[in-house]
Amino acid sequence: MSRPALLRSTSYFFAAFGIAVAGVAVALPVTPAQAQVAAVEPGRPAADKAQDVNRKPGMMVKFARIKRGDTVVEILPGEGYFTRIFSNAVGPKGKVYATELRASEGAKAIAAEPGRGNVEAYAGKPGDIAPAGVADVVWTSRNYHDLKGPKVPADTAEQVNKAAFAALKPGGYYVVLDHSAAAGSGLRDVDTLHRIDAEAVKAEVLAAGFVFEGASPMLVNKADAHTLPVFDDAIKGRTDQFVLRFKKPG
Repeated sequence: MSRPALLRSTSYFFAAFGIAVAGVAVALPVTPAQAQVAAVEPGRPAADKAQDVNRKPGMMVKFARIKRGDTVVEILPGEGYFTRIFSNAVGPKGKVYATELRASEGAKAIAAEPGRGNVEAYAGKPGDIAPAGVADVVWTSRNYHDLKGPKVPADTAEQVNKAAFAALKPGGYYVVLDHSAAAGSGLRDVDTLHRIDAEAVKAEVLAAGFVFEGASPMLVNKADAHTLPVFDDAIKGRTDQFVLRFKKPG
């Protein structure tokens, strides 16, 4: 083999493993499997890890552009699946606000777990989800549809979107993940099927001043016909879901 050919061959070998060649670091795409491992760290209960195959936490962290040292505001953390993921992702110099919009001890319980000193339970309300200007990322998962419908004041989602805008630093990200409803259905299924049309969410968030950046296909499930409630055993945990990322200008 000639010397130029050998050098090219060697360069390709090193590039395949992301090793610097001639002083230049070769950046390779992170595979879903690698990204998945990045978020699954010690301190997460087995019940959380059992959901990873369907919820793809590593890819969600990557899509939300969460990094070490960031401040993340999580609206309605529920049982803390993503709260723990974000706590691990931002590390000891980062911070996670687990924000409840109604009376609940869930966020306090998560913050009290060993190794969760970077989690703060925040007793918020629709118009106040965190101190102003602290967040690099605001996140809500499978909850946006709960801000709509006959059981909450009509302006609840509007207030939350404005509060997300206020909580973010300029250039920060707002990520909304939820169960997909049929295209064009708008808000029809928020109370019955616990689903919402992604386009309806997008329109409301844009109205709060955000810029739409993109959507992730990672949680798409084309086998979901959008006709069953999300808690139905036939589809529970495997619903078609959208993930939208918005940016605060600046």
